[in-house]
Amino acid sequence: MKTLVISGGSSGIGKATAMLFAERGWRVFELSRHGQSHDGITHVTCDVCDSTSAHNAIQEVMTQTDRIDVVISNAGYGISGSIEFTDITAAQHQMDVNFMGAVRFTQAVLPVLRQQKSGRIIYTSSVAAILAVPYQSLYSASKAAINAFALALANEVREFGISVSVMMPGDVSTGFTDARDKSTAGEEVYQHAQKAISTMERDERGGMNPIQMAKLFYHIATCHSPRPQYVGGFQYRVFCFLDRILPKRFVNWIEHKVYS
Repeated sequence: MKTLVISGGSSGIGKATAMLFAERGWRVFELSRHGQSHDGITHVTCDVCDSTSAHNAIQEVMTQTDRIDVVISNAGYGISGSIEFTDITAAQHQMDVNFMGAVRFTQAVLPVLRQQKSGRIIYTSSVAAILAVPYQSLYSASKAAINAFALALANEVREFGISVSVMMPGDVSTGFTDARDKSTAGEEVYQHAQKAISTMERDERGGMNPIQMAKLFYHIATCHSPRPQYVGGFQYRVFCFLDRILPKRFVNWIEHKVYS
């Protein structure tokens, strides 16, 4: 029986992924602050904003299994609002959860994978890492940081038989949208902000089912040779391909038109 450890597995894409792996015979450990064990999934309390909590969670996992085959770093949330009027504390917290949380989680699990000389680490990034979304700048930046971090990490741990990938979902219909921390500060100055955020949230609510992303995670976890980066959703793969071949100024102008 193979073992999956997933952070942020109590809701949304993470929960769908944990359930899919469990249904397919994996032993699943779901790490989050407020989850609970269910349907063959073992909950372990973990706050990725606390290094001690992350290390203790992995130690708890290792009391119940002898190895970890796949790690999915999925914990995260979003904030929105103009850059100029974003409270710096909120900006720091966004990066602390989405990026530094992944760093802490990685540091906690790497000794296990390195000792067993095998394992796969998969990070939940976002299409926003490539096509940065206006008024969601800090979220976009946190996911772009994940992409760079994962590429560097892949070369550091290659000699230990560990592979590293990122999965970048497009719009997915989950509770993530309603949980977003939305700031209206400065909207009298940035008059397109509300329309941009409404457009973004409309696309999310009409987005893909999280099970589609769960299936992609399963593919990355089980394929023979995983790629460094994956994009979730056909149309988003097209968008990211166009971003590579078209002038960046033109692509950014199109985004401006979409969100203004």
